[in-house]
Amino acid sequence: MARVPSSVVAAAGLVGGYAVARWTGKRPLGGVVLGAAGLAAGREWHRRGGAPAAAGLGALYLGGFAGAHPLAKKVGPWPAVFGAAGLVAAASWAVADRD
Repeated sequence: MARVPSSVVAAAGLVGGYAVARWTGKRPLGGVVLGAAGLAAGREWHRRGGAPAAAGLGALYLGGFAGAHPLAKKVGPWPAVFGAAGLVAAASWAVADRD
């Protein structure tokens, strides 16, 4: 079975978490999606790059989530979420997915 790149998992977690929270009106449910994807990506980051890579990318993932909130007030929610997801995906690819 083909491996799903951690960059895709992380980006999907950010976008999917926001989408679930917005469309269901239940922010905790969006948090479950965000957390599950973060854990899955984190396991792969640790496997491919060790603890420092996992810690750095995990901090970026959480920072992307937190940073999208104030950014959304300036550019709108979807552009903010897609921007954060793109940044996290690019960093994840560079650190853990590039072969």
